[in-house]
Amino acid sequence: MNRLNLIACHECDALLRKPHHSAQGNARCPRCGAILFRSSAAHLDSIAALTLAALITFLIAQAFPIVELELNGVTSQTTLMGSLVALWNEDMQLVAVVVFCSTILFPLVELVALLYLLMPVRAGVVPPAFNLVLRAIQFVRPWGMIEVLMLGILVTIVKMTSLARVIPNAALFAFGGLTLMLAVVVMFDPRVLWDIADALAVRRGGSPARASPGAPPRRHSPRN
Repeated sequence: MNRLNLIACHECDALLRKPHHSAQGNARCPRCGAILFRSSAAHLDSIAALTLAALITFLIAQAFPIVELELNGVTSQTTLMGSLVALWNEDMQLVAVVVFCSTILFPLVELVALLYLLMPVRAGVVPPAFNLVLRAIQFVRPWGMIEVLMLGILVTIVKMTSLARVIPNAALFAFGGLTLMLAVVVMFDPRVLWDIADALAVRRGGSPARASPGAPPRRHSPRN
C-alpha cells in the first residue's frame, strides 16, 4: 500500500485512505466522525487576495515614516529602515539584524512565497520548486513578528506623549492593518497546497508533488 495515499485521524489515530475529492469537499473519519479535511480550494481566491493586499500594505509601511515627533519646535521622523540604520550606527548590530529579520525579511519572504504558490495553483499549474518554496514558508512563519513590532510602537507612543508631540504617520496605520491581515493569512495552512498539487499532478498524469524528496506525508487536522 502506498503510504503517500494514507492519512491518520487526529482524534482516534485511525489510518485511512486519503479521499480523492479532498480538494473539493469535506472528509470525516468513519470511526469517530471527526473532520479530517475541510475544503480549502474554495478559499484560495480570498487568501490570495488577502496576501496581495498584505504585501502592498507591507511596502507602504516600509516606505513611509511611522510617527513624527515634535519637541521645542524641532520635528523628527523616521521609517523602520531608518530606525535599523540608527541601531546599527549605535553599535547594536545584533539587535538591528534580529529586528530586520523578524519584521522585514521573514514577513516579506512569507508573503512573496505564498503568492508565488497561490497564483499558479489557482490557475491549475504547479510552479517550479514547489516543495522548496513551501518548506521556506513553514520555516520563516514562526519568526515573523510584525505584531510584536506593532505592540512596541504603541508602547513607545504612549510613553513619548508626555515628552513630545506625537503625530501618527501613514506607516503606523499600515502596520496596524498589516497586523490584522497577517493574523488571517497565518491561519491558512500552506501544507494544504500539497494536496491540491497532488490532485493537479494526478490529473495531468504526473507524479504527486508530495512524492518528491523532502515532502513526507503528514497528519491531517481540521482547517477552517
